[in-house]
Amino acid sequence: MKKVVFASLLAVASSSLCCLPVLAQGQSQGAQPNQITIKDPAEYNAYSAAISQSDPTQKAAAIEQFLTQYPNSVVKTEMLEQLVAAYQGANNAPKVLDAAQRLLQVDPNDLRALIAVVYLEHAQAKGNQQLLDDASAKAQQGLNVQKPASMTDADFQKIMDLAKPTFYNAVGSDDAAKKDYKGAIAAYTSELKSYKDPAQTTSGTGLLDTYYLGNAYLQQDPKDLVNGIWFLTRAAQYAPAPFKDNIEKAAEYWYNKYHGAMDGFPAIQQLAHDNLFPPDSYKPVPAPPPPSPQDLAHNAVTSTPDLNTLALADKEFILSNGTPDDAQKVWAVLQGKTAEVPGVVVSATADSVQIAVSQDAQQSQKADFTVNMKTPLKEVPAQGAKVTYIATFDSYTQNPPMIILKDGALKPEKKAPVHHTAARRRSGM
Repeated sequence: MKKVVFASLLAVASSSLCCLPVLAQGQSQGAQPNQITIKDPAEYNAYSAAISQSDPTQKAAAIEQFLTQYPNSVVKTEMLEQLVAAYQGANNAPKVLDAAQRLLQVDPNDLRALIAVVYLEHAQAKGNQQLLDDASAKAQQGLNVQKPASMTDADFQKIMDLAKPTFYNAVGSDDAAKKDYKGAIAAYTSELKSYKDPAQTTSGTGLLDTYYLGNAYLQQDPKDLVNGIWFLTRAAQYAPAPFKDNIEKAAEYWYNKYHGAMDGFPAIQQLAHDNLFPPDSYKPVPAPPPPSPQDLAHNAVTSTPDLNTLALADKEFILSNGTPDDAQKVWAVLQGKTAEVPGVVVSATADSVQIAVSQDAQQSQKADFTVNMKTPLKEVPAQGAKVTYIATFDSYTQNPPMIILKDGALKPEKKAPVHHTAARRRSGM
């Protein structure tokens, strides 16, 4: 099944900030204003004038001017934090990213800056592995940030609640891009668990990553069909058209492959609608295992009254896969019989030619018949040549599978009939 892509669900251009978590100013992790002393009156007035601006664009311009005028100010970290927020308020994504990167140069563990850089680099990556790697590295850094001494436990928890979905989303995308599906599964699972309300996963990034989690389970080796089916089905319950139909078809395909039929699937759809993660009652039953090659060989022998009527390919299959008793029954109708054997040359000498007769043997370019010649060939066939020999079944081996014939000879080509004209017939010529 083709992977369904519905990133447009988010309707977020690379420059959009609609999904970037907004942090209240009270959640700033830098030193608080009442803990800072600005000794220079002119600097203090410039500071006060900048932070008192209500319009985000004007506030950003005033802060930029302040930072240019006072590049080593004691409030530089706070002003960069406010600059990130001002540009975010002005919906200026490039400037948000620039301000956040400048803030990280001053404070590498500033959560506001890490959230902004991770979100924007991930949104702008569009397959750029370097941007994905950088966003993932900063996301891991953000997940490991310790609570600053100046921040209350409550404020730190609020920021982390906002940050974790963004961080885990970036890590999961990076892992999936590198085909590290185990890592992607862990990251997307942690992301979905980080949402305080499961309803947050029914749209936007949470819904998209529910779908990606299902795909990660199906792309790992070996596939985890049970979990893959669950998260695809969950995503299908909330995806808008036309994505809903495509995702649902994918879920149905894998469920039918796992279960062998579609009974029970409507109940799973209802469960997935009501639950983000599979509950204990989600226990899809696997289909019975397919019959083994030995079983297929035995069924062919027992269901065929006259084994002579079996096609050569079926006889070969039974000789290669059947029990000794079934193989011997088939060999009894072959041994000593002379027949035409068409195939593709795998290797050849003047005395013996190994050919691939069955479709599987031809696809894998492995010989399954050896024809020993009655007299040496005058012309040894080239590898890959299509040939037909007339030979007598002599012996076989089951492992490796090989049927051996003797007294082989190249099937003679039919000569085209000679047509005489009427005039030549009348003249006796």
